Amino acid sequence: MKKIYIFILSFFILAKVFSSSILIYMDDAQKNHLKAYGIAYWVLQNGVNIKWLLNYRGGSFLIPYHKEIADECVIRGVSYEVIADAKAASILEYIARPDVNMDAVKLEVAPKIAVYSPKNKQPWDDAVTLVLTYAEIPYDVIYDGDIIEGALDKYDWLHLHHEDFTGQYGKFYAAYHNTPWYQNEVKTQEALAHKYGFKKVSKLKLYVAQKIRDFVSRGGYLFAMCSATDTYDIALAAHNTDICASIYDGDPADPDAQQKLDFSQTFAFENFKLVMNPYEYEFSNIDVTRTRKVPKDKDYFTLFDFSAKWDPIPTILCQNHTKVIKGFMGQTTAFNEDVIKKNVLIMGENKAAHEARYIHGTFGKGMWTFYGGHDPEDYQHFVYDPPTDLDLYPNSPGYRLILNNILFPAAKRKKLKT
Repeated sequence: MKKIYIFILSFFILAKVFSSSILIYMDDAQKNHLKAYGIAYWVLQNGVNIKWLLNYRGGSFLIPYHKEIADECVIRGVSYEVIADAKAASILEYIARPDVNMDAVKLEVAPKIAVYSPKNKQPWDDAVTLVLTYAEIPYDVIYDGDIIEGALDKYDWLHLHHEDFTGQYGKFYAAYHNTPWYQNEVKTQEALAHKYGFKKVSKLKLYVAQKIRDFVSRGGYLFAMCSATDTYDIALAAHNTDICASIYDGDPADPDAQQKLDFSQTFAFENFKLVMNPYEYEFSNIDVTRTRKVPKDKDYFTLFDFSAKWDPIPTILCQNHTKVIKGFMGQTTAFNEDVIKKNVLIMGENKAAHEARYIHGTFGKGMWTFYGGHDPEDYQHFVYDPPTDLDLYPNSPGYRLILNNILFPAAKRKKLKT
């Protein structure tokens, strides 16, 4: 009996010694940062919790060892290390020290993701759909009709595609109004508006913007890039007036539109000035694309350092293997800091240019993040340009910021209360 007892005791000691975890490190040693997020999402889909190690080796993922997970990392080309539980415990103990700016956040459930994008093909791509596809993270495409019919209730996270919520068709009129794709866009949008009882596309877009605002208020997560950021807030602010010229909706804009803007309705911006010229490819002075004087070789923005233990939300959203991100342009490139609301958190900026690139805030029970620019790996993406091949940029820090937002809703909410 004594020998049997010693054998059983030895077995459990060995089992403890050899039990292990998978560490997907996210510093410069990682071969494919973007697909690593896809692994994390896939693990959550399969009911396994993850510890996101904030500021530890670039925001690493600590996962209980399963051979299937290790195999999937190999298949997708993601670097990882198998570590004994004793080493995992040592890492967590170090992270927990009060003098170390790190923390561990538990990820529990894979968020349900929707991308707001038109069904008809348009002559540009979208960075979020590119990176979701590359990382093998599933998503649904929804648009105005789906939102009007209540589709947002099924999702945790919504991305706004390169979009114009003001009803001015991207202000592409001067350059593209004779092209088939632009004319088709106008017909499609007008037909959709009439289908749902709206006399103007601008009224349809306002209604959709307000439904999205309600989604966030109920606890949803909103992420927007490029022109979907400023046009969203402009549409909300202009709910009591008409800012569209006759070439867009058949009647003139309200001459007092600027004075009638209601900034209490917006998420991020206030006191901005509209660009009322219908032929000018700009919406307002929120965007700095036309006024900035930043040469390409000096176009960078810096991520802020936040306290992982006291400010876990911005810390999560800024996880990266570098704090300096190369800039990239878009119809909306960056945000004029003079018109950003005081309660909005700036997470990335070009301080010398007085422009914010990456901002975050709350609304009701939910949260939103706005990210300036169109494609983090295509400095000046034009209409008709081919989509970026992310196989060439598997370690893109600019694209990592998008994926931080995608995993963000999986974090345990109690941990994130501020």
